[in-house]
Amino acid sequence: MRGTTDGYAEPITYGQTLAERIIWFAAGILLTLLAFRFVLSLLGANRGNGFANFIYDASHPFIAPFFNLFNYNIVDYGVARVEIYTLFAMAVYAFVAWILAELVTIGRRDY
Repeated sequence: MRGTTDGYAEPITYGQTLAERIIWFAAGILLTLLAFRFVLSLLGANRGNGFANFIYDASHPFIAPFFNLFNYNIVDYGVARVEIYTLFAMAVYAFVAWILAELVTIGRRDY
């Protein structure tokens, strides 16, 4: 009966909670990767550096759908670049993660 006073058992939501945690964990890793890319690009990181190259290569498949989304050139300040499409991708992926987490937990009652 898991602590209920009305005699009805609460539905077990462990699977829903686990799925929600996995979704947010994966989204956190992806958003961190994209944030690293944005900061490295903003600071003009050298692509010849191993760490910067890894971040750019690992994040490329996730931001490729957002290339040329806006009709303007990337704002360059010397070697620094402001990648607006990376910020937009981060917002889209955070929204998608939120929607998926909500879909997984539909019907769960939080008391």
